[in-house]
Amino acid sequence: MPHFYLRELETKKNTVIIIAGPTAVGKTALAIKLANHFNTSIISADSRQCFKELTIGVAKPSSEELAAAKHYFINSHSIQDEMNVGIYEQYALEKLNEIFSSNNIAIVVGGTGLYIQALCEGIDEMPTIDANIRTEIITDYESKGLAWLQEKVKTLDPIFWQQAEQQNPQRLMRALEVIIATGTSITQFRKKQPVERPFNIIKIALELPRPILVNRINTRVNKMVEDGLLNEVKTLLDYQHLNALQTVGYQELFQYYAGVSSLSEAIERIKINTRQYAKRQMTWFKKDSNYQWFFQDENVFTSVIADLSKQLNKL
Repeated sequence: MPHFYLRELETKKNTVIIIAGPTAVGKTALAIKLANHFNTSIISADSRQCFKELTIGVAKPSSEELAAAKHYFINSHSIQDEMNVGIYEQYALEKLNEIFSSNNIAIVVGGTGLYIQALCEGIDEMPTIDANIRTEIITDYESKGLAWLQEKVKTLDPIFWQQAEQQNPQRLMRALEVIIATGTSITQFRKKQPVERPFNIIKIALELPRPILVNRINTRVNKMVEDGLLNEVKTLLDYQHLNALQTVGYQELFQYYAGVSSLSEAIERIKINTRQYAKRQMTWFKKDSNYQWFFQDENVFTSVIADLSKQLNKL
């Protein structure tokens, strides 16, 4: 896939500040404060908040939050648009170019680790897959269901399984087709030398003690239900086959509307799956030693600003 290259700029004049961490840890609030502090804009690195049809179930920033700072990759696409890590990489690089035309600092915030990695390092070229393999996997998934797909990936590619979005059939099918076609884990195709970007990158991540994060996740899910998540999901029933809807918060309620589970079971499953996703996010980000970690508390903004000032002065 050809890359979009930024226009020529003075080498390393510009800086991207990454704000990462698990879901519900408070990334959005910090990103907005930083954007206002530096008088700049935010690019989301969330693979679902870009879809304008999804709001409650993806914990999209409120209208007040969106008005507090300019956001890119929020409500920017439709669930019927193709979206993948390569498309995100090109989109984000274009928007960085736009931001850097008037400001030498940009904020990127989100919990989709692969999107952040692609923006910072580029993406790897994936092997060509025989169409028959892909068709057979899709057919088996449609007839045997998600549990079958999860078990196949867990068995054939346990390395990928440990870091996968385990409720996302599109990602799981992609990994399965690669391991079947090549005999090699899809993770092994993510080993190339990182692309040298024409901007500095500072990585900040937020964390909370596990019990506190679990409580925040459970509270957030309850609030989503109170705010009308069921009605939102109901309006999307005709589109549940789309890749954009293969995600926590929607799949569980599709099962409820299909009569497979009760409402209480579906809500509890959302909480469990979200907690598991948060754990995988932490594993992903902790593997990157370039992140400076901060505990989310009332002093986090002051602490982050102090750290950023030191790092920016060294550039």
